[in-house]
Amino acid sequence: MMRGKNGCVKQTDKAKHRNNLRSRSFIVTLILFFGVIALLLSMALSISFGAADIQLKTVWASVFQYNPDSTAHQIIRELRMPRAIAAALIGAFLAVSGSLMQGITRNPLASPSIMGVTTGAAFTLAIAFAFFPGTSSVGFMIWSFIGAGLGTGFVLLIASLAKGGLTPAKFALAGAAVTAFLNSLSTMIAIYFNVAQDISFWYAGGVAGVSWVNIQILIPIAIIGLSLAFGLGRMITVVSLGDSVAIGLGQRTTIIKVLAAFAVLLLTGAAVSIAGMVGFVGLVTPHITRALVGVDYRWIIPCSAILGALLLVLADLVSRTINPPYETPIGAITALIGVPFFIYLARRERSGM
Repeated sequence: MMRGKNGCVKQTDKAKHRNNLRSRSFIVTLILFFGVIALLLSMALSISFGAADIQLKTVWASVFQYNPDSTAHQIIRELRMPRAIAAALIGAFLAVSGSLMQGITRNPLASPSIMGVTTGAAFTLAIAFAFFPGTSSVGFMIWSFIGAGLGTGFVLLIASLAKGGLTPAKFALAGAAVTAFLNSLSTMIAIYFNVAQDISFWYAGGVAGVSWVNIQILIPIAIIGLSLAFGLGRMITVVSLGDSVAIGLGQRTTIIKVLAAFAVLLLTGAAVSIAGMVGFVGLVTPHITRALVGVDYRWIIPCSAILGALLLVLADLVSRTINPPYETPIGAITALIGVPFFIYLARRERSGM
């Protein structure tokens, strides 16, 4: 009788597990399918709305029946389409970077904006503007990569020197300290070398002025960085369980973390060099995705990419329509969502310590 009861219990647990997997798979399918549709629709709306409102049928015609003599078609092709595509790519970059950082550090507060990645990139961009004013777009991107690695290294160094190990709270405090320090240095450089106006765009954050040249730079980085991140999904899931568990399951944790860090620096560096300091996308999106699809990073990473792209496209749309004809910095729009969310996470982590 006991064996029967135990067998029934085990069978019930297996049935619950199968049902849970089915529901998660269904949610993943919904996000991947309807998320892409929502992203395309939001990009179409972003292209339509602006200083000059354009009908959706005109957007469709400019894509498939381009007329170079039409002013509306020129606005769509040369200004709004690159902007919408850039917003989608950069949102995906930041969301995937946040997912990778939270997975390899097992820190729910980890994100490019909080862990010093974006601030470090902005700091080296200030140096480039001050000392190398003729730097090309590719050159600015290289400087951004260097700064992203520098900011991350500073945060890890400061957090590791504290007693008790690398806890989420210490990561957040170290990130805040490094962010304040590098922001101060950047401001000092901007004022002393009279380049404040040049770098003000990078501090405000936004995708205004993005051209097809920038898109041509972002696309190969998207192919390399996102492919690497998607390929690491299963291994990140194991690493997120803890180093001892991952090593016991045969994972090479050091190599996995190095590859994930490379993907983060590549994606974040490119995002900052084009859009500046757009904060909190990499913090909020992975948490929302994890709540929807579970803890499997094979699904968290691609779903985060779609939701992050959707979030930034909508934020860019709001930034252009909230106070016309002026544009609100896109970083301010994402901060309205991200700051309360960060405070909530920090309080939750503190109460759990």
